[in-house]
Amino acid sequence: VSMHAQDKAKGQILFNEYCKTCHQETGKGLGSVYPPLAGSDYIKTKSKADIIKAVTGGLKGEIVVNGKKFNGVMAPLPAKYTDQDVADILTYVYNSWGNPGGKFTAAEVKKSRAKK
Repeated sequence: VSMHAQDKAKGQILFNEYCKTCHQETGKGLGSVYPPLAGSDYIKTKSKADIIKAVTGGLKGEIVVNGKKFNGVMAPLPAKYTDQDVADILTYVYNSWGNPGGKFTAAEVKKSRAKK
């Protein structure tokens, strides 16, 4: 098993522990309240740094995902999640549900968190 596959597997466990409540296990989100992560043009068009900031710092205000407007609040990932945890969750999301693939590292997360 490659490190990439291990990170993705760990990321899936962490995603299911916290993120799936809103985004659902399928990544399809919930109606007009929580946007989909599955096949998300938002993920495809935002920089890795922007995505890390959204996860670690939260999001509020209107966003458009796959042509649909969402205007809610996404709470920041709780502080108990380490830089490596965030990297694993994002690696999982990026390699699931038709998303573009790729790997996140703890160093990338740390760098983006420092810019808050």
